[in-house]
Amino acid sequence: MKHVMEALRKREAEEKLPVIRMEIDYELVTLHDAMLAGDQAQMMKAKRKLSALRKQLIEWSV
Repeated sequence: MKHVMEALRKREAEEKLPVIRMEIDYELVTLHDAMLAGDQAQMMKAKRKLSALRKQLIEWSV
């Protein structure tokens, strides 16, 4: 049973990691645009989202 659970977790990670990476790319573009526009509120929002996505990426990579 343990092997089955590990296999399911690995498969779920294989599906989630590319999605998380795409979200990170999107948020980086959002942050870049906010920096160019000088929009401090949007920069902080993008940074918070990037921080959360980073934690997810680390969690699913283990």
